[in-house]
Amino acid sequence: MTAHNRSKEELLAELSSDIQNGLTSAKVAERQKKFGENRLKEKKKKSMFMRFIDQFKDVMIVILLIAALISFVIACVEKNPKEFFEPALILLIVILNAVMGVMQESKAEKALDALKSMSAPHARVIRDGKEMVIDAAELVPGDIIKLEAGDFIPADARLLHSVSLKSEESALTGESVPSEKDAESIIDEKAPLGDRSNMVFSGCSVTYGTAIAIVTAIGMDTEMGKIANLLDSETEGQTPLQQKLAQLGKYLGIMALVACGIIFVIGLLNKIPVLEIFMTAVSLAVSAIPEGLPAIVTIVLSIGVQRMVKRNALIRRLPAVETLGSASVICSDKTGTLTQNRMTLVRAYVDGASDCEKITNNNTDAIKKLLRYGTLCCDGSVIFTDDGEQHIGDPTETAIVLAAHKNGMPKDALNTEAPRLAEIPFDSDRKLMTTVNKIDGKNIVIVKGAFDMMAPRCIAGDIEAAREMTNTMSADALRVLAVAYKEIDEIPANPTSEELEAGLTFMGLVGMIDPPRPEAKAAVAICRKAGIKPVMITGDHVVTASAIAKELGILEDGDRAITGAELDAMSDDELDAVVEQISVYARVSPENKIRIVKAWQRKGQVVSMTGDGVNDAPALKAADIGCAMGITGTDVAKGAADMTLTDDNFATIVDAVREGRGIYANIKKVVGFLLGTNIGEVFTVFFAMLLWHKTPLLSMQLLWINLVTDSLPAISLGMEAVEKDIMDKAPKPKSEGIFAHGLGVQVVFQGLMFAALTLIGFWIGDRTGVEHAGQTMAFMILSLTQIVQAFNMRSQRSLLKIGPFGNSKLNGSALLSLALVCLVLFVPGLNSAFGLIYLPTHMYFIALGLIIVPFIVMELAKLFGFIRHHH
Repeated sequence: MTAHNRSKEELLAELSSDIQNGLTSAKVAERQKKFGENRLKEKKKKSMFMRFIDQFKDVMIVILLIAALISFVIACVEKNPKEFFEPALILLIVILNAVMGVMQESKAEKALDALKSMSAPHARVIRDGKEMVIDAAELVPGDIIKLEAGDFIPADARLLHSVSLKSEESALTGESVPSEKDAESIIDEKAPLGDRSNMVFSGCSVTYGTAIAIVTAIGMDTEMGKIANLLDSETEGQTPLQQKLAQLGKYLGIMALVACGIIFVIGLLNKIPVLEIFMTAVSLAVSAIPEGLPAIVTIVLSIGVQRMVKRNALIRRLPAVETLGSASVICSDKTGTLTQNRMTLVRAYVDGASDCEKITNNNTDAIKKLLRYGTLCCDGSVIFTDDGEQHIGDPTETAIVLAAHKNGMPKDALNTEAPRLAEIPFDSDRKLMTTVNKIDGKNIVIVKGAFDMMAPRCIAGDIEAAREMTNTMSADALRVLAVAYKEIDEIPANPTSEELEAGLTFMGLVGMIDPPRPEAKAAVAICRKAGIKPVMITGDHVVTASAIAKELGILEDGDRAITGAELDAMSDDELDAVVEQISVYARVSPENKIRIVKAWQRKGQVVSMTGDGVNDAPALKAADIGCAMGITGTDVAKGAADMTLTDDNFATIVDAVREGRGIYANIKKVVGFLLGTNIGEVFTVFFAMLLWHKTPLLSMQLLWINLVTDSLPAISLGMEAVEKDIMDKAPKPKSEGIFAHGLGVQVVFQGLMFAALTLIGFWIGDRTGVEHAGQTMAFMILSLTQIVQAFNMRSQRSLLKIGPFGNSKLNGSALLSLALVCLVLFVPGLNSAFGLIYLPTHMYFIALGLIIVPFIVMELAKLFGFIRHHH
């Protein structure tokens, strides 16, 4: 169906829709069945079976399976049933390992899918005569949608009504300048996409103006859908940390392979059966290479993301979680983020008056006229329900609308008396909004906006007195808007700012207050303690902004507050010299925001920036962590941001930084634990072969230790609660690696400790002369010291101080791991299959003594400051 060469009426008739009422629920259900969901096809996901097969693509695992197969064939040839056990067990353990791998991958993928669905786009639609917000996926052809600046366009649609509409279509047309749109035009059927000015397209965004449109195509039938077949769906890149760990895994793999090669050669020289030593060497390589590390990190990150959602921070990209922990500067909008965004009109001033007047339910006629004109120039509205009042739209506008309502002038009645004939929507460059209304038979232009912008456009009225009054109101932390008007004879076909917003008569000022959020002050104090610099950025007057910044503790003695104009006058070098002293930026444009971000970044700081408008998108992208507003934010801002604050609250950013730090700390614990234990396994076998030319652990014992003690405790360790004093430390520098503060040395030291304890146990067992006694001791000590070590890694503080069993998830996985180790140690038949035996009672006590050594050593290291809790 071509929609651009039809009239609006034809299209509405063809799609059985209605501009006032939209589609009925019955029609929507019928069309959803027929057309399906409004989604682009994604790349087919791998089936569980394919994922399972992928687990065996690792070269070392393939070699191990071949070795097990050879061993199995030899057992068949020699008709020795005892020899069947080892290859069968190896196969079983490798399969169990693969199942664990698939489960981890699925868990990580589910978390990423949940992330995608949480940040899915929405659409404003009219159905059954009511306006509602729905998931864009639920749209059907014939739906009537409403669009305004900052919205993503959810489907291809034909415009029915538009005001100064411009759409950014570079994704489709390659045209970098937004396209101007016009609902009234009818376009030639063969016109290229870029010329279809009466259409808007899925995946593009509205940069200016407002519109009502009818959906003509959804999903793969949209213009974006047609090219989506040619594009590959976006691949989930690894986070920088995962990339580093994958690289680290490769290096460790090479080291393990070299060690295993040496072990194999020593074994051959000492007449150990080729197959036995080969399988031990290969099993060691499989155990020692931390192939599960990136998947475990994804799980830990995604657990953190789920925790953040509960705290009203919705993370769109996993790398942002890592970056959050390093945030050192938080640049926050004032309105709604640091304040309650519940504007209340408290004072008004009319031109020529000696003072301003408090807003009541019955103001003077002059003030009522000011409120009437102000309300006519507002898009916001207030709906009164049984539950109270609901403010829809910009809070500064709803404050004016409510004040007029209280004075007996409901907005609907005013709009009926004085209908709107034309408008120029608000934008953050002009900081003005203009409407043309028919008032008492005359065409009256009403302009409202920032006084600084209004003053030069006025040719009548006492501007100096108004400027003084603006300063007085602002000093009391009031947000001030000016209202001006003029009469015109003709309404221009294409209203422009130059034409309508000039030669005005100043009418008056309205002052409103937006009180600070009670929790913002505490959050600012936490920031200061955590070594994070809070910076206020606002479009408000510098005096208003400074008053609130002082109250919240953002503007301290010696700090500066500057305006956007002062910032524009500075060169980058001048800004760099003073940026650390500036705590408040007032009257700021979106371009200024980028300069502020870049200046801090040049100082090596990690910057978080909040934003909600279309023009904020570049600054959100430029910041290390872009935070979009969930309530007032536009789709474009949310699309550019790394994180969305579902409650638009500054305290939520601070909470998210706390969680980010906690997650990074947990990942360090997991990495330290996994690498320490894996290195311990390599050292154990390596030194045993050098010292005694014997292998202390058989291949299946190594694989069982790896299966049981690696992944379960590691994931539980990643779920450790955030430490209480985590916000008492300075943020970690951008360049700091994961092995900073001695973690690398600690890992090697721990590996040596595990190896020493296991080798002592092996030596004690081997001296008894009982076959397999040494290997049983080595197996028991190496596996159980790793479980003890998981508890040691919970904190750099003494476990006795924080309570050893505070992590219930870890307690559960430790018990499960312990049960699985005891299973192969003590179940008759199973232990002999694993090459293990029952030991004399006193040897279990010796083993127990060696198993608790890591706890004692780590506690002493913490006590004497070798392992320091970093502030």
